Order: sequence, then structure tokens, then C-alpha cells
Amino acid sequence: MAVDIVIPQAGESVTSGVLSRWLKGEGEFVKRDEAVLELETDKVNLEVASPASGALKIGVEAGATVKIGEVVGAIDEKASAPAAGAEKTPRPGSAANGKHAAAGSPASAGEDVRATPLARKLADEHGVDLGSIQGSGAGGRVREQDVTAMVEARAGKVGTGAAVVVAPTPAAPKAPSPPQPAVSPAQVAPGQGGVRRERMSPLRQRVAARLVEAQHTAAMLTTFNECDMSAVMALRTQHKEGFEKKHGVGLGFMSFFVKAVVNALKAFPSVNASIVQNAGGEMEIEYHDAAHVAMAVGTPKGLVVPVLRNCGALSFAQIESGIKELAGKARDGKLALADLQGGTFTITNGGIYGSLMSTPILNPPQTGILGMHAIKSRAVEYPVGSGQVAIRPMMYLALSYDHRLIDGSEAVQFLVAVKQGIEDPARLLIGM
Repeated sequence: MAVDIVIPQAGESVTSGVLSRWLKGEGEFVKRDEAVLELETDKVNLEVASPASGALKIGVEAGATVKIGEVVGAIDEKASAPAAGAEKTPRPGSAANGKHAAAGSPASAGEDVRATPLARKLADEHGVDLGSIQGSGAGGRVREQDVTAMVEARAGKVGTGAAVVVAPTPAAPKAPSPPQPAVSPAQVAPGQGGVRRERMSPLRQRVAARLVEAQHTAAMLTTFNECDMSAVMALRTQHKEGFEKKHGVGLGFMSFFVKAVVNALKAFPSVNASIVQNAGGEMEIEYHDAAHVAMAVGTPKGLVVPVLRNCGALSFAQIESGIKELAGKARDGKLALADLQGGTFTITNGGIYGSLMSTPILNPPQTGILGMHAIKSRAVEYPVGSGQVAIRPMMYLALSYDHRLIDGSEAVQFLVAVKQGIEDPARLLIGM
């Protein structure tokens, strides 16, 4: 008896997705609840588990767009599990034509490691031992991203004094090519330098649509300020070690900014509001009592903005733990739809990539987004009003806001409140 593999519900507004890859090969035996495929949607990526134990029958090729509820394969329950010690089905890229890999090779060493077929193929091509990789997939499964990261990490060490060499894939000898006439650069037509196209993932398509929507629907404006990071840096240096020992998580700058934003949102509730339409199509202002702060996180598959909820009720340790958990889920593609919904204000930190200044785009239907940037030592007046100049670690701050709801003076005062909270962290403890 065959049991259908059906694309499951991934959220109320998700109707389709892309079957990005099969985690098992055609005819391979899988256990019930074992992940068999990965699905990309415009909001989240998820792994789909096998509904039964048996042999996999693939009905839809990887890369195809599928609808929620569509049957994409089946599990043949009549197939029995391979006996212990029996010869395993060759995986792509490992033992071709039923021949085993040479003893002691990376492929044979990693044979018992849980890994996707593509990960095994990449590992064999680059001479990577699967057993040395910590898998990021379900149940510790090694994915191709894990192998790629290992290969890039090894390649990055070449030339820096580390004796690391990535084994090239042996190439079959080629017949000598007939001599070609020399072509001067002037003879090469423009546009013939090579072009390739890739499918835009549903997630990136969704991000693109929302960014365009923000620019078309909001009266977006950005105001700037700068803050002296000396006090926060000194406080962090003083308590960083003890904080981590007590709470099991590092003390970063983000928790200070979240606290500063929460205090500023209390003083300026319009920045924590949204413009909505009522049943009659008229505009209304929806105010939020709680601060649900979204954090922009860049991933290989696109930008995601998970939400840290009820930040006003969280301690510094809870904020840092929450950020670490959300960032980990984002990198591993394990964010649930609930992790991405309900944000009332967004923080984006371009400083981690070296950005000195930017104008962040709103995250609809929110009316405000704070941009953090790189910390640079600059000459500024210090102490303020003294007429003296000193070198201080400074950060530019940017607040993009919806001018339909927030006046310029209110936006400037909000950003000043954030600046004051960072430059005098004691204000964060007493709610000023």
C-alpha cells in the first residue's frame, strides 16, 4: 500500500511554495516522521516528514512550484527496511555502479553520518569528511550548506599559514583541442562576458514585494542623529564576563538598543502604531500597548524579520537569549510563521556589515524602523558644550518613519530619546 506525501499547511496566507529539494533518493527506505523534502514558501522554509515507513517514490522533481495539499510523492509501505549490515544503496556522488568507496576515504568515513544526498555528493567532490561536520538539518542531518561552509572555511585558510588544501575533483583527460585563432578584446562583442539566471526564491520575492509596497504606500522620511557609545561599551566591558557566566548568553549592544527603543516608544506611542482601514475603508490609527520589536536578519536565502515579543517586560538576559534563538532559527531556516508576525517596530543593524549610514525602508504596516551602523572613532566636542575636541566611539543612528502618522518633530524627539538612553544607560534602568 502506498501512502501519499502531501504538501502541508504552512500558514493562513501561504497557498504554494517551491519544492527546493528531496532529502532522500528515489527508492530509498525512509522511516515514519523522517524528513524527506524541503519546501520554500514566501514566509518560511520547512521540512516535510514522511507519513509512513517504506520506500520513497518521487512524483515531483525538485525546483517545481507546488500547491498546499498537492501530492508530490508516495511511500510504499510494502518495502521492508534493509537488513543490518546489508549493502547500502549507492548515494549520488559516492559509490558509483555499486562499487564501494575506497577504505579510509571521506565518503566511507562518513557513510554512517546522517546527510542529504547532495551533501554527500559535495563532500565526495571536495574530499570533506562528513563525520567532522555538525549538521544543521533536522536531527543533526548534514545539509549541502554545511558542506559548502566547511569547504569555504578551509579555502579561506589557504595562504594564511595553515596547511590546508582542498582536494580537487579528478578530471578526465581531455583530447587536445585544435588551435583557435587569437581574438583581441576589441573583437569581443559587448554583453558576451557570460550571463546566468537563477530562480528568485519565494522568500526573496515576498521581501521585494513588501519593500516596494512600503515605498508606494507610506510617506517615508528619514531623520539622523549620532550617539556616543562610550558608556555602553564601558558597561559591557565591565560586566560582560559575569553576565555570561550567570545567564549563559553574551551581553551585546542590541539589548541596550532594544531597551532604549522600548522607553522611547512609551514616550511617543505613535511610533509604535499602525495605519489600518476599518470595515468602511476609512483610515484608522491602531495603537499597540506592548512593544514587539522585529529584528532584521540577513540569511543566504534572503532577509527575514523575526519578532521578539513584549520587550518591555524582558530583562537584558531575556532579550539577548531571545535574539540569539531567533537568529539561530533564521540561519537554519527553522523560523515558524508565528515568529515573523505581530511586530510593531523594527531594528536593523547594518553596522555588522560595515555600513556607516543608511536609510532603512519601513516594514509595513509599521510606522518606524531604527537603523544602527558601524562604530567609528571620530573627533567630537566632549564634554558637550565645553568647546574641547576629543576622539570618541560614535555611531550614526537613522530613523525612517511614516510621515502620514508621525510628525517630523516627534520623529526627531524619538531618536533623541534613543540616543539619550544609549549615552546614559542608567536612564534605561529607571525608565527615562
